Amino acid sequence: MNYYTVSLLGSILEPLTYSFSEKIPLFTKVKVTLNNKELYGVVLEAVDAPEFKTLEILEITQEFFSKKQYELASFIASYYICSLGEAFGLMLPFSSADTSTHEFAEINSKIILSEKQTKALDFLQQHKVALLFGDTGSGKTEIYMKYFEKVLAQKKRILFLMPEISLTPQMAHRLQEHFGNAFIMWHSKLTPKQKKETLEKVYDGSAKIIAGARSSLFLPIKDLGLIVVDEEHDDSYKSSSRPRYNARDLAVYMGQLYDVSVVLGSATPSLTSYVKFPHIRLKGGHFNSTKEFIYEAKEESLTPLIFHHLKNTLFQKKQSIVFLPTRANFKYLVCKDCGTTHQCPYCSVGMSIHQKSNAIKCHYCNYMEPIPKICSKCGSDDLSSSRLGTAEALKEIQEQIEDVRVEQFDRDTITTANKLKKALKRFNDKEVDILVGTQMLSKGHDYHDVELAVVLGMDNMLSIPDYRSREKALASLIQIAGRSGRASDAKVLVQTFNEEFFKAYIENYEEFLEFEKLFREGLYPPYKKLCRILFADKNGLKAQEKMREMEEKLRVFENIEVVGAKKCAIEKVANKYRFEILLRSDKAVDLIKAIRMCKNTMAEIDMDPIDFS
Repeated sequence: MNYYTVSLLGSILEPLTYSFSEKIPLFTKVKVTLNNKELYGVVLEAVDAPEFKTLEILEITQEFFSKKQYELASFIASYYICSLGEAFGLMLPFSSADTSTHEFAEINSKIILSEKQTKALDFLQQHKVALLFGDTGSGKTEIYMKYFEKVLAQKKRILFLMPEISLTPQMAHRLQEHFGNAFIMWHSKLTPKQKKETLEKVYDGSAKIIAGARSSLFLPIKDLGLIVVDEEHDDSYKSSSRPRYNARDLAVYMGQLYDVSVVLGSATPSLTSYVKFPHIRLKGGHFNSTKEFIYEAKEESLTPLIFHHLKNTLFQKKQSIVFLPTRANFKYLVCKDCGTTHQCPYCSVGMSIHQKSNAIKCHYCNYMEPIPKICSKCGSDDLSSSRLGTAEALKEIQEQIEDVRVEQFDRDTITTANKLKKALKRFNDKEVDILVGTQMLSKGHDYHDVELAVVLGMDNMLSIPDYRSREKALASLIQIAGRSGRASDAKVLVQTFNEEFFKAYIENYEEFLEFEKLFREGLYPPYKKLCRILFADKNGLKAQEKMREMEEKLRVFENIEVVGAKKCAIEKVANKYRFEILLRSDKAVDLIKAIRMCKNTMAEIDMDPIDFS
């Protein structure tokens, strides 16, 4: 009999010992039982016969993980402090059933780079990890595509990471047109059938360029030659559930592991990438248009000035986009008599109004109830809404501007890839005059004829208690502004009381990054490592007790600093009370060592956190 340690896929358990009559190659995917349940696992190593009785492995599958995948899983488990099973649970195995190989077809390149673009490509090819810091419309995609051609000529494959929201029909069409069937997309909106078909192309080698969201990092790709992380600053690269990895950072690690080049690209790069990696600056766009920035010191609302510009743009038969950081109608329902905000009964947050469904909804646990008529605290019927949302803005525009064709563009309305494709087509075919949306508006979409961009809610973004709030607010504004003036001169109307800040850096993001360095040095990333430890339980006292217990142990370590240990900003989510410890250190290794020595069963580790709510 042979004995093996097996890591259960997706499980928090440590590897378990199983037996089998025949020899099994390491990293083979197998089926086993645990507590009368059938589960899948990966064979880690052969071991001596244990003193205890073992269960037998039920089935040897035709799937296996590579040694590199094992090394990547080990790194994820170590750095992000999770089990090896959870790390392996992210990955898709190789299949020994697929042995067919597809030839690399010759590509007749129609891409001609400018002198600036050629210089940028040369720079990227000279570095193992490099940042392409290119303005919106400066031709980053053409540089990527030219680089892809060079990698394909070496008979290697490419992984092209984009934020989920940026996997647009336009980008797919462009890459498909140039690279044909060698190009595929991988993201969460694929149907099970589409996923199966796409995965078959990855297995048989016909997929040479794989574009996808963060999960595509874990596809079984042979002969990898290049990883590109577009919009590298985007927060959606960070997973909000265990393991809480950051796909951008893992891409850089994979570059070392697989010995392939990594390109990070953005018009508004994160300070971390700007400081850590060599960069090439690509200024200006393909378009000779100019942008006029207009600032209005008002609270978040559609003002006479905004309506004046919207009407004027409409009169000139041009299009507008209106950006708000909030979806649904209004963020909160507040009683005017006693000031009580109508909160979710399971989370300590206000609930958003959704007029269409005549309900208020919690955007944290998805609890819904009918819109209340009276205050739950004092019984008053004088309830008002604060903070403008997309649905309300759309309604206001329709009431104020006659015969306007306006459409909502957010996660409430764009729920499938097909809906996104149709909405963008309607807008670019001039069937819609004004697009009202959230962050989705800024993500890599090409709007051909937008002459006015209205940006609301910037001050709310600036006031978020987060060391990156200025970076995030300015980056958002630059990204939204970049969607206008692609073909002609444009106006960007920004509603803010912080005109001085935005005016100083809106057209000089590099200068902002240099200024931001001084603010962060000695306190925040990239100069320090942060780790957030979360404790959540239905019994608030128990959660607090577990937090205090770990905090006490952590304070003994001299090379880490306990910045704070307290209730979370949002104290309750999904009926669980939440507490947190924030740690700071010069080195990640010191944080990992201390946490491993002090960790208790309730502690949820978030290394390199980006969410502090």
